[in-house]
Amino acid sequence: MTFIRVWRFITLMLAAFSLSLSMTHLLELPQRMQFDQQLWIRVTVIENVYRLFGTVGAVFEIAAILTAIILVFLVRKYGSTFYWTLGGAILLAIAFVSWIIFIAPMNAEFAKWLTTPIPANWMQYRDRWEYAHAANALIKIMGLSFLVISVLVKTTEKREM
Repeated sequence: MTFIRVWRFITLMLAAFSLSLSMTHLLELPQRMQFDQQLWIRVTVIENVYRLFGTVGAVFEIAAILTAIILVFLVRKYGSTFYWTLGGAILLAIAFVSWIIFIAPMNAEFAKWLTTPIPANWMQYRDRWEYAHAANALIKIMGLSFLVISVLVKTTEKREM
């Protein structure tokens, strides 16, 4: 097995692990949107059922992006494989930037709720958090799909530079 194949495997696995956490949010969305205030806050904020998502998930997310970026460099001479890989890496990076912009501020706000009263407009925070996670999952689905397609397209011939 060549180094590039091993690197592709590692990249695909890390991207899949990262996506698996986002898929959890996406699949739970319909049910969680029916939770009343007390249940939603208890599960999400007080019990913090997603606590490992911020540690283990962060490792998967960052590692997937970094390995994808390196993979882009490794396949730079392989025509369409390069472009699919580049697209996948960009989408994984966009998902991370989206998390920083939309989800991280909500997590910081929720941490305050442990010691301060829950705001009357708590549903706006919930909606932003839930739908941002769903959007993130969709972006990662596309990113992983691009990376898988990059493996499926013809890669035996290097393009001429």
